[in-house]
Amino acid sequence: MKDRRPDYVLAGVVIALVVFGVLILSSVSAPISQEKFGTTFYFLNHQLLFGLLPGLILALFAFKIRLEILKKWAPILLLINMILLAMVFLPKIGAEAGGAARWIDLGKITFQPSEFLKVTFILYLAAWFSSRTPGQQKFGRGWTEKGFGQTLIAFLTVVGLISLLLIYQPDISTLGIIFLVAALMYFLAGTILWHSILIILIGTGGIFSLIKLAPYRANRLLVFLEPETDPMGIGYQIKHILIAVGSGGISGLGLGMSHLRLGLIPQSISDSIFAILAEEAGFIGSCLLILLFLIFLWRGFKIGKLCQNKFSQLAAIGITSWITVQAFMNIGSMIGILPLVGIPLPFISYGGSAMVSELIGVGILLNISKNAT
Repeated sequence: MKDRRPDYVLAGVVIALVVFGVLILSSVSAPISQEKFGTTFYFLNHQLLFGLLPGLILALFAFKIRLEILKKWAPILLLINMILLAMVFLPKIGAEAGGAARWIDLGKITFQPSEFLKVTFILYLAAWFSSRTPGQQKFGRGWTEKGFGQTLIAFLTVVGLISLLLIYQPDISTLGIIFLVAALMYFLAGTILWHSILIILIGTGGIFSLIKLAPYRANRLLVFLEPETDPMGIGYQIKHILIAVGSGGISGLGLGMSHLRLGLIPQSISDSIFAILAEEAGFIGSCLLILLFLIFLWRGFKIGKLCQNKFSQLAAIGITSWITVQAFMNIGSMIGILPLVGIPLPFISYGGSAMVSELIGVGILLNISKNAT
């Protein structure tokens, strides 16, 4: 196969998103950083040193590695990731924050295994489905009822095991992203249509059961349906998020001029960072960010469409779907068209593990683009 140049448009979009993220994080994190650590640059420096720098190094590795090797090692990578996911519950190794056990603490290095699960599970599914899809046809229904035990049951077993690990953390938002992307990949792998319908029904029922079992999740849904509910209690966060988004107007207040970044919005440097971005960059800046994610979606799906290799095809679609679905779920929850979800905005939110995993995904996408025919 003759190598082509990687997709420079995709690379340019990601560079723009990362720069956008660094600029807005430097503004949002400054007062919080000053209050907690006596310097305005603590969170920014941490993101650069433990997120962007290792992310770029691993993205370069993902860009250079042969895709055949990546496919071969995909099951091992997922197994290692699941072991790490289970290790968050171990004393002295796992770390808790906000009532959730999601981190592994190795002293100077703390990371979140569930963030890396997004990319390792996508690679595993791409490798698994490509080895079982009959022929070399593109997306289409080609599987038979004979493969029921090897496809649907096996798929639900793996997803179920991952779900249990994430539910016990708990990290339901990450579970939702992983389930949506996995269901899409299952459908696009050419499996039987009713399998996908059953998977969606099981997933929908599971999510509603989890919402019903946890009061804080039910409260998020209640506030979404009735925004005026308890504005100083369970509705406090979304109320101030919407105030921040509306305060930006057309052109925004300017970088560093946000009034609500001073502790009025919970998780302002991570899950709620889009609200501060909208306040400082306004409608124009927010639309620019959304446009960048739309271009990312277009280029990622175009890469997948050009691939003749099934593994590359599914991996490209999976990675693109993961990043864009997560981005639009985060933005949608910030503007009130979706319930609040506790997931970071890709390339923008503070969080080293998320940044590293997203850049690895981009490296794989660019690798696939240069080898697409």
